[in-house]
Amino acid sequence: MRGPDSRPLGEINTTPLIDVMLVLLIMFVITIPAATHSVEVDLPRDCTNCPAINKVKNRIVIDGADRVLWNGSAVNSAQLGALLAETRRMPVEPELQFEPVSHASYDAAARTLHAIETAGITRFGFVGNEKYRTFAAR
Repeated sequence: MRGPDSRPLGEINTTPLIDVMLVLLIMFVITIPAATHSVEVDLPRDCTNCPAINKVKNRIVIDGADRVLWNGSAVNSAQLGALLAETRRMPVEPELQFEPVSHASYDAAARTLHAIETAGITRFGFVGNEKYRTFAAR
C-alpha cells in the first residue's frame, strides 16, 4: 500500500520546542527582580554663587525690572534651573512659592513657570494674590 518513494519521516518537528523555549525565556525575564537599591551620595552643588535653599519653603519673586529673585537674591536662568533641580533632588521637596509683582512682564513670568514645570516641581503655589482681590475705583 505504500508507494516505492514513501518512507517514514525521521526528522523531529522543532517548532513547538522553540515556542516553548521562547515562552520560558520571557517568563524568566519577567520574574527577574528590578534593582531598587540606591546609595545616597552628597554631590557638590550644580550652582556656584547661588543663594541658599530653604528646606521648608522657597519663594520666587519677579520684580518690576523682570529680575527673578530666589528668596530675595537675584538669579539668572541657569542658576534658577540648578536651584530647582537641587530642590527636586531633596528627600523632602520644599514648598515653592511664586509671586510676580503687579507690573512684572507676562513673558518673564511665563519663562519662570516653564522652568518650574520643566524641573518637575510638585509642591508649588501662587502667593500674594490677595493684594489684587479689590480694584481701585476709577
